Amino acid sequence: MRHVELDATVLGERAEYVFDQVIRWERYPELAPHVQAATVHSTTADTGSSSWELHFRSGLLRWSEEEHFFRDTLEIRFTQTDGDFDSFTGTWRLRQDGDDVAVSFTAAFDFGIPSLEGILDPIAERVIKETVAWALTGLFARVTVTQDLDMPQASADAAARAGR
Repeated sequence: MRHVELDATVLGERAEYVFDQVIRWERYPELAPHVQAATVHSTTADTGSSSWELHFRSGLLRWSEEEHFFRDTLEIRFTQTDGDFDSFTGTWRLRQDGDDVAVSFTAAFDFGIPSLEGILDPIAERVIKETVAWALTGLFARVTVTQDLDMPQASADAAARAGR
């Protein structure tokens, strides 16, 4: 099983506001170039379900997921219910850190094809990380991402929104 981790800081925001923006999955296609489609099927205060299509290699990576929203602990958990992964689960954790919000995204996935994991897994890990980073830098004016990702346009867009 492959693990994906991405840590970021949203500067000058409240954690509850960041939480509410992060779960606006329908916005992700306009924010992240890897996202072909994100369809929200249902959302309540505690749960949601959505379907995703990400550009992956020369095709699309598709899945549907169920989300659980824990506003009291600022945590979002998701689990694939159907799709191209054999299994796919993850968590968004947010924490107020002074005037800023620490965001931690973790996911674990398995395509269920051991002979191709050396090829598919690194590509999927990169696409997932970049999608999360693009979404955060698109949703908020000032974001720092701890990993070094090749996203020059996201950095320029975030700097422009911050007035730099």
